[in-house]
Amino acid sequence: MRVITFNTQGIEQATDNGFFDWMVQQNADVVCLQDIRAKEYQLDDKRYHPDGYYPYFFDAWEDDYSGVAIYSREIPKAIMTGLGFELCDQHGRFIQADFEHVSVSSFSIPSGLKSEEAQEEKIQFMNDFMGHLSKTLRKRREFIFCGTTHIAHKTVDLSNWYANQTVSGFLPEEREWMAEILDEMGYVDAFRQINKAERQFTWWPDYNRARKLNEGARLDYQITTANLRKNIKNASIFRDQHFSEHAPLIIDYDI
Repeated sequence: MRVITFNTQGIEQATDNGFFDWMVQQNADVVCLQDIRAKEYQLDDKRYHPDGYYPYFFDAWEDDYSGVAIYSREIPKAIMTGLGFELCDQHGRFIQADFEHVSVSSFSIPSGLKSEEAQEEKIQFMNDFMGHLSKTLRKRREFIFCGTTHIAHKTVDLSNWYANQTVSGFLPEEREWMAEILDEMGYVDAFRQINKAERQFTWWPDYNRARKLNEGARLDYQITTANLRKNIKNASIFRDQHFSEHAPLIIDYDI
């Protein structure tokens, strides 16, 4: 089972940059998209509906803002949207597809870079989302959570980390949140299960040749329940084309 997660920073822009042309060549079973910045009714054009995939969307209430999607080669047994709290449901930040052996979700934690208020909302979302992750551990099936956390977990996940310790995305409380999920709760960072190398980033700022110089951060994850650890077979970040400031994260599972 091949799963791809990608923050589009606008599905129209990513499509113009060739994302779907690339996607259909990847033989992915499930593709999770974040920050699509469009509503489902605006995506009727065939270019947003590649052959062989069933698309499912969860829109933000606001226009041209947030939103998540899942493209699947199989029709899921069920689709769930939202998590029951305002910062998620009004902003279109969670959608889940249930399959025979696993549930796959697309999520997006808001960025806190714009203001103190934005950071407060990010922390609130993180706390509420952790509550959902805790409840998930009681369910008798496996889960893959795909999306953008806007957090670099460890120093290896961020270039120039020393200068960014007081910046949203690498604050101590954010990194502690990641550690609680991955260490104490037992979830698995699927990429790091396979790839331990340094400078493995999924996002680069759009200035100063950052992508070319590989000065970025690993902000995009696939986080799985513990029983899937042994099923993670391959993991890679696709950098050869520039669809947005983020790069697609590709992971293969023996499922």
